Amino acid sequence: MPAGKPRRRTLRRLLLATTTGIAALALGSCSVLAPDTPVMTSAEADTIGDVPADLMDFYTQAVTWSSCNGGFQCAEVNVPLTYEKPQQATIKLSAIRLPATGKRLGAMLVNPGGPGASGVNMVKDGGKSYFSKKLRGAYDVVGFDPRGVQRSEGVQCLDAAQMDAARQVDFDMSTDAGMAAAEAEAKSQTKLCEKNSGPVLGHMDTVSSARDMDVLRAVLGDKQLNYMGFSYGTKLGATYAGLFPQRVGKFSLDGALDPSLDIDQVSLGQAVGFENALRAWAKNCLGTSECPVSGTVDDAVAQIRALQSVYTQTPQQTSEGRVVTGTEFTGAIAFAMYSTDLWAPLAGALKQAFAGDASGMLTLADFSADRDSDGKYNTDTPAAFTAVNCLDYPMNSDLTHMREEAAKLDQASPTFGKILGYSGLSCKFWPFPATGKPAAISAAGAGPILVVGTTGDPATPYEWAQAMAKQLDSAVLVTWNGEGHTAYGRANECLTQTVDDYFVDGLVPAAGTTC
Repeated sequence: MPAGKPRRRTLRRLLLATTTGIAALALGSCSVLAPDTPVMTSAEADTIGDVPADLMDFYTQAVTWSSCNGGFQCAEVNVPLTYEKPQQATIKLSAIRLPATGKRLGAMLVNPGGPGASGVNMVKDGGKSYFSKKLRGAYDVVGFDPRGVQRSEGVQCLDAAQMDAARQVDFDMSTDAGMAAAEAEAKSQTKLCEKNSGPVLGHMDTVSSARDMDVLRAVLGDKQLNYMGFSYGTKLGATYAGLFPQRVGKFSLDGALDPSLDIDQVSLGQAVGFENALRAWAKNCLGTSECPVSGTVDDAVAQIRALQSVYTQTPQQTSEGRVVTGTEFTGAIAFAMYSTDLWAPLAGALKQAFAGDASGMLTLADFSADRDSDGKYNTDTPAAFTAVNCLDYPMNSDLTHMREEAAKLDQASPTFGKILGYSGLSCKFWPFPATGKPAAISAAGAGPILVVGTTGDPATPYEWAQAMAKQLDSAVLVTWNGEGHTAYGRANECLTQTVDDYFVDGLVPAAGTTC
């Protein structure tokens, strides 16, 4: 999801800004193996719906699903590069499905977030464990890489060496010299994006991706789309519901992004969310024997900020010769806020950092950036993230405006606000104008939609789930009292059962259901 730019930061993907679920960090690829028994599918006439004549070829295309990755099936689906001129050029979307193990009710499309995260990776690497047996028994779980993401005509900006170099530098945006250097870097990276990416770079808006999902629905053979979206995937799902309300089947929007917020409001909400999450981490940590901070929660946070200041003023070198900047240090902490499973590793990394060893913080930062120990970056989420947000959100790159917003973020979040400002800089030199505009979505006429919110979610604050549930005419809010980003797949049995019963048994939970 969108984010701001920090006062001192590299112009790379900002973890704080991506409301990708933790599953979106899974690595790997979907390489199609020699098929055992290829399965060809095409839409039946009664599943297509009311489709313009110039799109009929896409909705009725024959798709071959071939065995891949042990128990999965992979395919490519043609969609228009632009829906305004669908016959002008096409692109291919990569998809993977895990066939239902029991009495099949249909297909369930999933999106892990980002924007820029791979749905193929999510299903391939976590489909058999992330989704419950009950859900997998009734549905084919289908992941896809949205247009411009990884295998679907994936865009690219920096290579591995350039990414490493960018992560080694922070800019002091409070000075004119620092701003000039940051602008020069933004301009350079934009040119690399244009050079290294295909024509899809200018057509990665969320509306186009939502229309792609309707083509996927048809070729999967379903009259209505069943969908589970996480983080940014909730905005994608809500957009689909707004475009095709009568084609909404079972929908779960988990870790909701309020579509009515502008980029500055998003950054402010996340700043507060991550600050609250750090305090929750500190409270938990202080109750353990291995906690690297001490005293009260306020004391603990102050100790972390003091160490953060050291990294900001003097990036700390690791034994392998790389440095950890203030932005990398802060991003590593933010990354650990996404899941309580990462709370203990953060404590260990901070313990090392307080002792003068930055290696643990670098490990967390590398993991958040999808970097292997051999220097390979397994995804190019930063490029896709920027491409989608520059099209979805009008950005204000006026210096006075950006500095005013940065000051507000600093005040709201002394730990994280400093890396969430300057949103407009990423898109200042972008060659394609924004086509989207923040707006509430009602999806009048759609069937019941679950909006799932986590009370301690740092990246998509719970208030956003409440807002989306109010905006969508047919939404039912389901609350998980927990910490971390998104709920399904990592919450308790109550939450899992509530979502499963809705998808499999058609049981719509009561309004105000809390787990």
